[in-house]
Amino acid sequence: MHPTRVRFLTILRLATLCGFSVIPAASAQDRAPVEPSSLPAPDQKMEPVKPVIEKIDASRFRVGGVTFDQKTREIRFPTTVNMTEGLLEFIVVHANGKIHESLLITDISPTHLNLAFTLLRYPPSHELYPLPSDTGGASGDFPEVAPEIKAAARITIDVEWKGGDQTRRLPVNDWIQHAVKTTAMPAGPWVYGGSFIYDGQYSPEMSGDIAAIYTAPSALINYPGDDKHDDTVWLPFPKRVPPVGTKVTVIIAPHSTRLPITKP
Repeated sequence: MHPTRVRFLTILRLATLCGFSVIPAASAQDRAPVEPSSLPAPDQKMEPVKPVIEKIDASRFRVGGVTFDQKTREIRFPTTVNMTEGLLEFIVVHANGKIHESLLITDISPTHLNLAFTLLRYPPSHELYPLPSDTGGASGDFPEVAPEIKAAARITIDVEWKGGDQTRRLPVNDWIQHAVKTTAMPAGPWVYGGSFIYDGQYSPEMSGDIAAIYTAPSALINYPGDDKHDDTVWLPFPKRVPPVGTKVTVIIAPHSTRLPITKP
């Protein structure tokens, strides 16, 4: 068996041990509902439902609304255009999050997205998350991260949508404009940081923060480029972003394997 597949199956088994059920997609869809013979009493404790990892085909899997490919290490999830004007601090937030400052919104679980990153062996790089100060707040210092971890945590984020009868795909950076320079965001990569657990809960599940332009330790993904600490310079690029309500698939892949994209 190929070493990559062995590593993936090992992590998949760990996911099962952590409470995720792994089943073929067909069995999840074809299983007929069963009417319970009796309902639990109101005071009866009920076990939480375990998230299900569905196997789609030889290399692709799905957890919740997130699909991921073991072979290409590509992750996909559905979003909707939320803003075409106004200041941006986020690329993607959950629909219950900071929607007044995010380009896209989604209903997926951040936990499911983070599981996909983990199963595909993306190492989180905490380089953009400030270390705590002696007084409990954030300091001006940042953790040292090995160069190989930084490189492996670099990702590309593309957007795919229907434009008339055509399916179009672009780097999400092309949808973001610098308010002062009036140019598109540089084509550099994004950083998977993974966020953190706070008070026993996964922070992105509480905040809804998924992919941030203005650095947010609560987000899974952050922008590492210039002006990442300025919340007054990033805007949706006029006439490039489709109308509010347009369905968009976000596609995440390793930065090192980006293929050329033909721009319309």
